[in-house]
Amino acid sequence: MEESTVTYNIKFIVRDYECDLQGVVNNANYQHYLEHARHEFLISRGVGFVQLHNEGIDLIVTKVEIEYKFPLRSRDEFMVTVKIQKEGNARILFIQDIFRLPDLKLVVRARVTGIATKKGRPVPPPGDLVLKLGLEF
Repeated sequence: MEESTVTYNIKFIVRDYECDLQGVVNNANYQHYLEHARHEFLISRGVGFVQLHNEGIDLIVTKVEIEYKFPLRSRDEFMVTVKIQKEGNARILFIQDIFRLPDLKLVVRARVTGIATKKGRPVPPPGDLVLKLGLEF
């Protein structure tokens, strides 16, 4: 695997409705945070889902691994980081962490695997996408 030199960070704040009866963020909401950070990262690199789809390419998630380390609570501020790596001939691996702010307490460590598809079949990521992401396949 080749690690990307690209690191992206985005800040959020926990909203009340994202917490469960125990007063902590419901585990499913961490996936929303991770996904939103990936989308914002791709947009920051000039990658648009609509444009890719119109070109016949769709980016999909095939696997998500999450380690929950510490809970977030209502009104906590936090940061999601995104790094990317290539994996094999077609997979893109997003390495993501969530840190509580301002103390940078590790909350979540995640690995999200994605692929590009064309007409529902896996394909190597197109060259312009690879360039925008700073990866080589």
